Amino acid sequence: MKGAVVDRKTKETDIHIELSLDGGPADIDTGIGFFDHMLTALAVHGGFGLTVKAKGDLEVDCHHTIEDTGIVLGKAFAEALGDKSGIARYGSFYIPMDEALGFCSLDISGRPFLVFNAEFPEEKIGGYDSCMTEEFMRAFAFNAGITLHLSCIYGKNSHHITEALYKALAHALKAAVTPNESDKPLSTKGTL
Repeated sequence: MKGAVVDRKTKETDIHIELSLDGGPADIDTGIGFFDHMLTALAVHGGFGLTVKAKGDLEVDCHHTIEDTGIVLGKAFAEALGDKSGIARYGSFYIPMDEALGFCSLDISGRPFLVFNAEFPEEKIGGYDSCMTEEFMRAFAFNAGITLHLSCIYGKNSHHITEALYKALAHALKAAVTPNESDKPLSTKGTL
C-alpha cells in the first residue's frame, strides 16, 4: 500500500493529512466549504483515500489554510511515491464542467514547476478566494516535486473553472501514478 501521513503545525495553521494512493474514503474538513468540496473531488476522481483535517486562521482569510494544505498534501504525495519507481510518471486530462473546459498535464519528475493559465470572473466562491486556486496548485506542485501545467481553455463561471481544474488534476494524477511494467523509475537516467 502506497501512502503517507503528514502533519504540519505553524502559528497560522495546524494540518493533518492521511493519503492512500490505493484508494479509500475521503474525509475532508478545512473550515472552507468550497475547498472541502474541491479536495473531496480530487480524492474521488483521483481514486485516492484522503483525510484532511485543517485548522487555520480563517478570521484573517482563507490564504494560509489553503496554501498550507497544498504544502502538506504535496509532501504526502512525495512521501507516498518514494523514488517514483514503477509508475507511469506522466498524466494529462481534459475536464468539461458546464461551459468551462479545464486541462491538466503533469510529470512526476522531481522537478517542481507550475504553469497556470486561468482567469476567474468572480473573486469569491463562498469562503474560498478564487485566486487561491493558483496558490494551492503551486504549493502542491513544489512540495510534491511535480511539473504541473493547468489551463482553463475557456469558461465564464469561477466555480466551474475551479472545479474543472481540480478534477483535471485528479485524473492526470491518477494516470501518472498508475503502475508501469517496470519496478524502476521511468527515466533514461535511471533515477528521478
